[in-house]
Amino acid sequence: MDHVVTFGEIMLRLSTPGFERFVQASRLDVSFGGGEANVAVSLANYGIPVEFITRLPDNDIGHAAAMTLRKYGVGTGNIAWGGERLGIYFLETGAVNRASKVIYDRAHSSISTMEPGMINWEKVLEPATWFHWTGITPALSESTARLCLEAIQAANRKGITVSTDLNYRKNLWKYGKKASEIMPELVAGCDIILGNEEDAEKVFGIKPEGAGVSGGQVEAAAYESVCRQLMKQFPRAKKVIITLRGSINANHNTWSGVLYDGRKLYQGPQYDITHIVDRVGGGDSFMGGLIYGLLTYPMDDQKALNFAVAASCLKHTIPGDFNLVTIDEVEKLMHGDASGRVSR
Repeated sequence: MDHVVTFGEIMLRLSTPGFERFVQASRLDVSFGGGEANVAVSLANYGIPVEFITRLPDNDIGHAAAMTLRKYGVGTGNIAWGGERLGIYFLETGAVNRASKVIYDRAHSSISTMEPGMINWEKVLEPATWFHWTGITPALSESTARLCLEAIQAANRKGITVSTDLNYRKNLWKYGKKASEIMPELVAGCDIILGNEEDAEKVFGIKPEGAGVSGGQVEAAAYESVCRQLMKQFPRAKKVIITLRGSINANHNTWSGVLYDGRKLYQGPQYDITHIVDRVGGGDSFMGGLIYGLLTYPMDDQKALNFAVAASCLKHTIPGDFNLVTIDEVEKLMHGDASGRVSR
């Protein structure tokens, strides 16, 4: 049976109620989330055995984060315990022409002070057929970047499929290294590369021709050049996927994606998401859906892509980082049922 391992940071999420601004809020809603944890929850929700690797402080907040993961079926048996604190991010949800805002408070978090050798990757990856990481983890500290490389190399030795979401976050690269200095060696060990319309440009200087992200118009075919350039730079990659978000305003986006396998460019359906509830975790829900699709439909890249796009479209209707939708709900949308009628 397929078994997925993801590695990264889970954080405490503190969000203002509704659409309140930070200066208005008299309380904050509490939940947990983080790129690789969000992917793990999606996969567990689809019935894929998955283990999340991280480091958590050995206190009530750290244990609450682990309990939340277990609640959704994610394995936590190989989590390392120690360090000073759990990272936090604050979220102010935007509306119409006011963008959402994220403030990070994750300096000296437990995972950021990890060192290579703290995780026995040979043991952790023993049952795995797939390993996933994102560009957020090596942005946290130089030591987590080295630990991430250690994991990728162990997975490569074992012949395990390795996927990454480039996930460039300019506000995280603060330890003296640029993403362009660290990421190439890590991405070189990946079989599946996911990015959005900006990641390839910000990290590798690769950009599409004649494509924009404003006004809701994103030309899918323009990103074939991005995929080709990424494959040329990283010849191990078997598939490159780009999520395509057209931003009309904070509540109204178009959403789609393309997949390139080195020969053919597959284009996913485009959804018009007119009343976004929560877009945080949208890319992670795409990755979770994509991994599920590639494992479940190994000979049908179009179907795998369509599942990922539909699953992540539905995530925009759910508060919080996690995509808590069923396979049946995703498949209904894939087959054209977007009515939202009450299910009785």
